[in-house]
Amino acid sequence: MSIFSSIRDRIFGHKPTGSQQPSSEAAPSPSAAQAPTPATAQAAAPLAPEASPSVDVGAVLSEMASMKGGGGNYQQSIVDLLKLLDLDSSLAARKELAEELNVHAGADGSAEQNIALHRAVMAKLADNGGVVPDSLRHG
Repeated sequence: MSIFSSIRDRIFGHKPTGSQQPSSEAAPSPSAAQAPTPATAQAAAPLAPEASPSVDVGAVLSEMASMKGGGGNYQQSIVDLLKLLDLDSSLAARKELAEELNVHAGADGSAEQNIALHRAVMAKLADNGGVVPDSLRHG
């Protein structure tokens, strides 16, 4: 699995706590439990990507940060963003992410590259259906 896929999965797969959970999730559970046939599973599969096409990336990251006591400077720092998501933030991981996203700004590990990586991740999240606020896009 690619590093970006891990980032996307952590953010898009995050379940909100408290009353933010959509009530529509309660309805499919009983029907899925009543009819676990292959036809039902195939019919439900195409709906899964459509069920969460717009994920509020800012809200998810903010909630994750509050659960972890702040999350550092995840709004601008690729290292802090990766740490917030419990992903490898080492130079090797960032070099791999830079290759995945075709980011070739500055030397490996430089501030210039890290800023470009953060911007690229936010742009790619937006391309994948994420709602990314401007405050995260300008990393």
